[in-house]
Amino acid sequence: MAFISSIISSTVLIANLSQILTNGPSLLGTLDAPTLPQFLTNNPLPHDYPWGRATAGGSSPWGDTPNTGVIRSYDWEISRGYLSPDGVNRSMMLINGQYPGPMIEANWGDTIQVTVHNNLLYREEGTSLHWHGLLQKETPWFDGVPSVSQCPIAPNRTFTYSFKADVYGTSWYHSHYSAQYADGLLGPMVIYGPAHAKYDYDLGPVILSDHFHTTYYEIVQNITGQSTVTPSDNNLINGKMNFDCSLALNGATCFPNAGLSKFKFTSGKTYRLRLINAGAEGLQKFTIDNHTLTIIANDFVPIRPYDTNVVTLGVGQRSDILVKAIGNPSDSFWMRSEISTNCSHTNQPTALAAIYYEDADTSLTPQSTRTSYEIKNCTNDAITLTEPLFRQSPPKEPAFTQDIDISFGTNATGAMVWMMNNQSFRANYDHPLLLLAKQGNTSYPDDPQWNVYDFKENKSIRLVVRTIDPLSHPMHLHGHNFWVVAQGTGKWDGTVTRHENPQRRDTQLLDVGNPYDPAGGASYIVLEFVADNPGVWPFHCHVAWHVSDGLYINIIERPQDITHRQIPSTMAQTCRDWADYSGHNVVDQIDSGE
Repeated sequence: MAFISSIISSTVLIANLSQILTNGPSLLGTLDAPTLPQFLTNNPLPHDYPWGRATAGGSSPWGDTPNTGVIRSYDWEISRGYLSPDGVNRSMMLINGQYPGPMIEANWGDTIQVTVHNNLLYREEGTSLHWHGLLQKETPWFDGVPSVSQCPIAPNRTFTYSFKADVYGTSWYHSHYSAQYADGLLGPMVIYGPAHAKYDYDLGPVILSDHFHTTYYEIVQNITGQSTVTPSDNNLINGKMNFDCSLALNGATCFPNAGLSKFKFTSGKTYRLRLINAGAEGLQKFTIDNHTLTIIANDFVPIRPYDTNVVTLGVGQRSDILVKAIGNPSDSFWMRSEISTNCSHTNQPTALAAIYYEDADTSLTPQSTRTSYEIKNCTNDAITLTEPLFRQSPPKEPAFTQDIDISFGTNATGAMVWMMNNQSFRANYDHPLLLLAKQGNTSYPDDPQWNVYDFKENKSIRLVVRTIDPLSHPMHLHGHNFWVVAQGTGKWDGTVTRHENPQRRDTQLLDVGNPYDPAGGASYIVLEFVADNPGVWPFHCHVAWHVSDGLYINIIERPQDITHRQIPSTMAQTCRDWADYSGHNVVDQIDSGE
């Protein structure tokens, strides 16, 4: 694109806007951003590390979680404010005035405690925060999904989440109320655990996110119930990128050359980068000019390292990578993330950030050459490549198999919606399903739009997910890492890839289908998980606009055990607060609610 070419061909890379105007008090994307430690101090367990003698390959991160006794506390205000991440000044939802939101750091086995103050007072609305990929085995009520684990946090109310860092690696948190996180309500989460690859420095989060100049509410209004799409306006790395102001919407204040993210390398050193796709819709392709990328973890799962020149991330996915600094001390290179236009909708697909070696002039523009790669499909790397370090095999035969067909069509009201097994989802904020299940109420024949699948006491579940629609879907399951035992096109023949140790993660891309070949044009993924986490767990596409349009189900797991859980009284109080608010105000639920 001409705009990207003009950035690359320029000689000077000095921003016109300060970090405060683009991102608030966040340091991400600046040369002042600190590298991350191997672990946090405060009361570590014996044997030098907070997690004792546990290792990535020898200890299960799902059953051997340590208990450090340490509480990591955060106090956050959610409010609206104006920032210009790419130079276009727009209203955003911010945490403590910054975008991206504050980074959560904890050791594996710590307790994370986050107090949230809902100060969304101009056009009041509820909110919640979901801690993406954490299992919440001890605290399913703090998963952060309104209508499932809690009522929304009402305006002018406060709610405290408290949960264990029960897995380790890289993730993020985000609002799970409508599509709020597309307005900025998100941030990175790093949980330190046993190392399984050597590196010199941890550069921390590298957040990749499509960016819209229109508020989430306006987008949802325009697309919900219709077959239209809204392309993203830009693509950001750690909340920063420039924008061609000649393309700004009418009346929008736009500052050219707002500023790009910058990183520092030292020749000969090896760096860990924690890639996070925190976008609303865009499938990202990440590269660094002239450098090889070594993937060491996907989502919260350490894997046997393998080299690649491009990392593919659907929305919600994370990959930890190592990069060897092979350049000379005076060199500089482009870091790039490109939204795949074969798989997503965008008006400006390329995000740039600059990497400067120790003696490079940080005001000059890198002149490196883009890495070439081939786009064959809209899915992740072959599951034959991604082998978890800790070996674990699914049952030879699952206790229960559920087929799920994804489709897009007209509902009873004439609206165009996404459906799973011919049913679209819509949340009921007043009646969280987990609280109902605690009372023994797990059947809702009068409310089919709640999309509840009760798998009863089955010990393992297989989901065979298919689509013939020509769009990709990053499918995310709460409360679990699942095995990805198969993926492909056509009809699954029952073959399991590497049965002794299949890929595991919490979000997996389902490739596009072929609607012109309904007999053999389906794409499929086959996922399995052990039902060892009693609760009600969402399973949904992580494209914000797809879940807004109903691409979502709820899984009830071991309902008898749910009735014995001791749910904190704060959950009922939050519902009373919400009932008081919604009883005096019209709740404008313009989409599915999730």
